[in-house]
Amino acid sequence: MFKEYTQYDALGLAALVNSGQISAKELLDAATDQANKLNPKLNAIIHRFDERAYNAAQAGLPKGAFNGVPYLLKDLSFYFEGEPLTMGSRSVNIIPDYDSEIVKRMKATGVNTFGKTNTPEFGLIITTEPKAHGATHNPFKKGYSSGGSSGGSAAAVSSGIVPMAGAGDGGGSIRFPAAWCGVIGLKPSRGRNPLGPALGEGWDGAVADHVITRSVRDSAAMLDATSGSEIGAPYVIAPPTGSFLQAAMRAPKPLKIALHQQPLIANTVVDKEVLAVLEETAKQLEAMGHTVVAAEPNINIEKFWHNFMVVVCAHTAFTIDNIESCYGAEHIKNLEPQTYNMAMLGRSLSAVDLVHAKQGWHETQYQTGLLLEQYDMILCPTIPTTAVKHGVLPPSRVDEMLMNTSGLLSKGINMGKYTFSSGMIEKLSHPVLSKMAFTLLGNVTGLPAISLPMGMSKKGLPIGMQLIGRMNDETTLFSVAGELERAGLFTKLAFEK
Repeated sequence: MFKEYTQYDALGLAALVNSGQISAKELLDAATDQANKLNPKLNAIIHRFDERAYNAAQAGLPKGAFNGVPYLLKDLSFYFEGEPLTMGSRSVNIIPDYDSEIVKRMKATGVNTFGKTNTPEFGLIITTEPKAHGATHNPFKKGYSSGGSSGGSAAAVSSGIVPMAGAGDGGGSIRFPAAWCGVIGLKPSRGRNPLGPALGEGWDGAVADHVITRSVRDSAAMLDATSGSEIGAPYVIAPPTGSFLQAAMRAPKPLKIALHQQPLIANTVVDKEVLAVLEETAKQLEAMGHTVVAAEPNINIEKFWHNFMVVVCAHTAFTIDNIESCYGAEHIKNLEPQTYNMAMLGRSLSAVDLVHAKQGWHETQYQTGLLLEQYDMILCPTIPTTAVKHGVLPPSRVDEMLMNTSGLLSKGINMGKYTFSSGMIEKLSHPVLSKMAFTLLGNVTGLPAISLPMGMSKKGLPIGMQLIGRMNDETTLFSVAGELERAGLFTKLAFEK
């Protein structure tokens, strides 16, 4: 067995394969051994196809940047031909007969995929505790959330099962679990990575797919391999000057950075330990020659959450309608209460409501753009708190009863508008939305953003800090992230404790 497996990042493992020091099969042996030992405790992987991966290693994998590197994909938007896709739901069991475009590009790098990772139902909540597959545990503390919706991928990377795993982000779902599991998570710019052919865009442009990694350079190298336009894409954005990997390896010029400290969801309290790490990170950046100035985007926070919920609820209704048309009405009975009710809300909204919400998104984009005319990037916490215990973020039994009641009533009366206007939605969604008080900005604006593991709480839970870049400027984010990494400022991974 290759005992040094966890000491390398993905590019490092590929270099060993390319030099003949180790084989793809030996790497897969090490990864499956790690999975066999750790996954029963973590529940990060919900479906495995080891034999298929061994056959691929035997046949010979593509000679790309990650030749032979064991790999996992989030079980949500990544269509992997011939393997089940459940999207974290008891109502879905799709066997795709094709690879999604991003999976094709990932495969071309030489990664050897052997499983799918856990996710909440349809990625709608930022903790990975689906009724379909059970909760994923934080590698740093059993019984605590790994975050979501890419919680299975983050736990698998942090624990040492794989050095890198596929992930997706619609409201913070790459950065959120990266922060709580002490790893690195980049949400690329809107349109940088493909989402097709099943989608042109997800959640009106809020969704972006990429990876969660243990090193900055792995994230950069994968983005080099996967980015670029595709057939039918609604966005075609300019490629970088040079490669993202090159950017990650060089120091940035002195930058002017906005320090964003005010949560964009009302009544959100930021933990003192999180604020302390934010202050320390700002000092470290200043010591590196950058200027950090307190500055906030001029955003109406009362409209901000509402506009996001309108868009997501509308898309949830669309998703549920598709399930019903493909599988029959009986499958909708298996949906989790919050999913069913978000769909109910989506159906109650008009096309005009959706356009109003999207106009609100534009206002947020414009105001953030004005701020980024004065600053090169934004520094803020990734999440206001450290990881919480399981059962804190999913709806309680009482909340589920309320949602079930509103769902039943909606068959006779249109409850959607009432629940929004009554404040019920704000009350029920606040525990989740408050945790997303810093990540949502990247999804609404489409700006690139990266979470970096910059601190630890007294309880031994990771604290992530977020950098938000100018549109299409992942290059500068990678340069700053690489600079912090080389300075030895990142916290230790779960398996290094």
